Amino acid sequence: MTDSAAISAGTGAGTGAGAGTGMGDGTRAVRAGLPEPVKHEPTLPGPVFAAHFHLPGDPTGPYTYGRDDNPTWTLLEQAIGELEAPDETSGEAPGEGSDGGTGTGVETLVFASGMAAISAVLFSQLRAGDTVVLPDDGYQALPLVREQLTAYGIEVRTAPTGGDAQLDVLDGAKLLWIETPSNPGLDVCDVRRLADAAHARGALVAVDNTLATPLGQRPLELGADFSVASGTKMLTGHGDILLGYVACRDAELTASVRRWRKIVGAIPGPMEAWLAHRSLATLQLRADRQNANALALAEALRGRDEVTGLRYPGLPDDPSYKIASQQMRRFGCVVSFTLPSRAQADRFLDALRLVDDATSFGGVRSTAERRGRWGGDAVAEGFIRLSAGSEDPDDLVADVLRALDESSD
Repeated sequence: MTDSAAISAGTGAGTGAGAGTGMGDGTRAVRAGLPEPVKHEPTLPGPVFAAHFHLPGDPTGPYTYGRDDNPTWTLLEQAIGELEAPDETSGEAPGEGSDGGTGTGVETLVFASGMAAISAVLFSQLRAGDTVVLPDDGYQALPLVREQLTAYGIEVRTAPTGGDAQLDVLDGAKLLWIETPSNPGLDVCDVRRLADAAHARGALVAVDNTLATPLGQRPLELGADFSVASGTKMLTGHGDILLGYVACRDAELTASVRRWRKIVGAIPGPMEAWLAHRSLATLQLRADRQNANALALAEALRGRDEVTGLRYPGLPDDPSYKIASQQMRRFGCVVSFTLPSRAQADRFLDALRLVDDATSFGGVRSTAERRGRWGGDAVAEGFIRLSAGSEDPDDLVADVLRALDESSD
């Protein structure tokens, strides 16, 4: 049996390989999305490189053309779905026909990047005359999205993430976009409260879950209609893949997002999808180490006089801790803080030996950057976003404290 045949024939991809409910995060991550074992076949079939598939007769079945579906995507989508909503993941193969999305339970669609996934939700759900609510302290590319939405005749309202401020501008909205924890400020909002309020007003709810990952937070269980994330970050964890995904439990909504993906062709390559699936097996290991390292760093930074504005949702005295502890199972790998000046921040980054000066976050190698260099975030010139990697915690903390000592005025 070929790889693609094995995947499509066993329409419960992942269901027979031990990735069911009631398991721990590590077990689920290791087993997620694996097909039924086939003698002499690999546990995780290799990437399927195909622009088209053998298709005699009428065009039925899941795999027809490479822009619509791919067996490698199917396994990855099933795997992510099992992490996002272990009790609800659809056991169906890719939908019949051009739009798909005919299964029950949670379905996941993968994209070429996180922004492709974000755009797919926004532009598949909104029309001229609609209103959308966005965070005003979210991901740096959101202002670009706002400009495009406005150009299409869509009203955009914004409010901060903290304090559930988006509640105040919900009336009449078609879609509420939540990013929690926010990037880079690490504010947290009450997803369930906002989702309930939005649904009461007839609005859909999408949550950007990039920073938390499904092991840290499950937006669909908190009431969101869409869980959206960049797989470029901690989900895959090695800084070598661009990927995004959308998870949704409503078949009609999923079909509209799937149709958008088909129209714009924002699809991942099979090699990227396969690498992402391979990387999921270590997600729990990486997340636990990186979260522990982030907390250790945050605790060490609390004692530094030159550090102000320290934020980490896992610190008991952080403004976000109360809400975060109610809806998050892990607090993430990102710590943010501010140094007195741009010059000192630059010296600090130059002095680091175990932390790369690079953008993005979530990788096994720690990274940090002065976010003000991009010009798109409302942060001070000395603001640092630091992503804790998987190094030994003592080594990482020592490196950061030493760099602070060397960079002090």
